Amino acid sequence: MILLLTFSSGIIGLYTTFNLLEKGVEPQDITIIAEFLPGDESINYTSPYAGGNFSCITDDDPRTLKYDKFTYTHLSKVQKELGGPACGLDRYISTEYWDSKPSKEKIDSLKSYLESYKVIPTKDLPSGVAYGIQFKSWNFNCPFFLMNFKMYLENKGVVFLRRKLSHITQAYLSSATMVVFNCSGIGAHKLGGVNDLNVYPTRGQVVVIKAPHITENVMRWGDGLATYIIKRPYSNDQLILGGFMQKDDWTSDTFKAQTDDILARTTKLFPKILKNNESGSTIKDLEVLRVVAGLRPSRHGGVRIERNYVESGKILIHNYGASGYGYQAGLGMGEEAVRLAFLTDSKL
Repeated sequence: MILLLTFSSGIIGLYTTFNLLEKGVEPQDITIIAEFLPGDESINYTSPYAGGNFSCITDDDPRTLKYDKFTYTHLSKVQKELGGPACGLDRYISTEYWDSKPSKEKIDSLKSYLESYKVIPTKDLPSGVAYGIQFKSWNFNCPFFLMNFKMYLENKGVVFLRRKLSHITQAYLSSATMVVFNCSGIGAHKLGGVNDLNVYPTRGQVVVIKAPHITENVMRWGDGLATYIIKRPYSNDQLILGGFMQKDDWTSDTFKAQTDDILARTTKLFPKILKNNESGSTIKDLEVLRVVAGLRPSRHGGVRIERNYVESGKILIHNYGASGYGYQAGLGMGEEAVRLAFLTDSKL
C-alpha cells in the first residue's frame, strides 16, 4: 500500500506523516509529493516563514481547541524522536494578552493542559488589555525544524518527491496508490479537483532581529491586529517580531512602513527588547537580520479534514486550512486525518 501526501512538505503534511508512522504504517509505503521541500523558499510555501510557537492565536471552535490540546500534549514525543531540543523545538515561557477577554470555553480549555499556567493580575496588565496569562510554550526554529523533520522521515524510509501537481488525481502515481492526504495548504485554492475558493491568504510580515537578551515570548491579540515577540531556538539568538493579519492579501513584498510599525509596537509592548540591548536603547540600535512576508493558509469555515472517494474507489483525505496555527494544532489535525483513513471500509 502506498500513501501519498500532496504539496505536503509543510508542517501539516509532516505532522500527518508522523501520525501515520505512529499508527504503524510502514515508512516505505509513504511518499511525500511537494513542489517545495524544506530548505526552499517561496511565498507559496508558508511553513518556513511562520513565527513558530504555541500561542493562543486560535479561536474557541471546539475542534480547534481539541487540535491545540492534542498537539501541545504530544509535541514532547516529536521532540524526542527528532533528537531533543536541538532539532529546533524547545520550551520557553510565554506571556499572552487579549484586548477582549477570551470565551470561558477557551480559557477552560487552556488551563486544563498548559504547563505553568497562571492568570496575570489585572493591576499588572498593560493599558488597554483585558486579560492575560503566562505558561510554558513550545517554540520552533521553523526552517531548521522542517529540515530536521525531513531528515528524520527520510532516515525512517519515507520518500520525498519534488513534483508540481496541477490536479489532485496526479497524486495517485500508480494503481497501488489507494490513499492520498491532501495537505496542500494555500495551494488548495488553485489545485485542480480541489479548487477550494474558501481558501484565502492571511498575509503577515515579520522582522527578525538578533537579541540574545530575550529568552521568552510576549503576545498581544487585538481586533484584527497581532503583536508578537517569539524567541527562535537554536538560531544564534534570533527573535521574531510581528506582525500583521491581512486577509486576502497575496503580496509577497515587504514594506518599510510595516517594519517600522512592527518595531514600534513590539518594543512598546516589551520594553526589555531595547532596555537590555547591549548595542543601545533605541530602535535604531537593534540588529535587524531579515524582513519577510508569508501567507497563512486560511479558510472560510475553518480547517477542512474530510474523507472523499475519487475514481475507482480510491480514498482522498483533505487536511488543510490551518491559517496561522499549523505548528500548534497540526499534530492534532494529522491525528484526525489519519483516523479517517483507517475507518473500517478503508483500503489501507
